[in-house]
Amino acid sequence: MATNQKPVFGYVVVYVKDVAASVAFYGKAFGYDVRRLDESHRWGELETGNTTIAFTPIHQHETDNLTGAVHNSGSGGERPPMEVCFVYSDVDAAYKRAVENGAVAVREPEGKEWGQKVGYVRDIDGNVVRMGSHVKPPK
Repeated sequence: MATNQKPVFGYVVVYVKDVAASVAFYGKAFGYDVRRLDESHRWGELETGNTTIAFTPIHQHETDNLTGAVHNSGSGGERPPMEVCFVYSDVDAAYKRAVENGAVAVREPEGKEWGQKVGYVRDIDGNVVRMGSHVKPPK
């Protein structure tokens, strides 16, 4: 039976080596407050608005056998098929803050033809993080 329910996008889960370290890093580098870090340090969440960014260990017996193991990129020239993007009103200041707090600079912010200013960094696990402005509406 079909319903008219529409899903709510609730979580993006980032698989990391050290949940507590990643939660602390994202708080300092990108300006988020910690919503939750459980006592086992196997789950952490940030206050990010309507969609939660959560962190969990790379290897978990609950999911590795069910959905497969998580594999990190093999080198700086590889990346996963998706990225996290944080939107800021001052991308240059946000980029500077991220790099000063341990993010690895990939590309300084620059204007794009679609009307957005975008810069890229890597987090402490090598994940690509896009830092951008709001996309300007088409003319």
